[in-house]
Amino acid sequence: MSEHTHTLPDGSTVTHSHSHTQTKAVLNRLSRAIGHLESVRRMVESGRDCTEVLVQLAAVRSALNNTAKVILKDHIEHCLADAAERGDREPLEQLEAAIERFMT
Repeated sequence: MSEHTHTLPDGSTVTHSHSHTQTKAVLNRLSRAIGHLESVRRMVESGRDCTEVLVQLAAVRSALNNTAKVILKDHIEHCLADAAERGDREPLEQLEAAIERFMT
């Protein structure tokens, strides 16, 4: 359970709590991606073929993108749903900014 404080358009603040239901799945995915990336580092250290390294880097990037999808889905289902019930647009604006950074 996490707790967040947001300032509403009228200047008031609201604190809310919600559960991130996919935390364990996200942590497991990140651990696998970290292990995979470490194996890519070892490939580079041992002088493996560049094309093999690139293929493995693409796999790591895909794993990270899929992890981001899990986080995004969980955020929409919980954080944004809670914010919508309160009429709080700040979390939506924050998400839009995060997606913009993620996509570049």
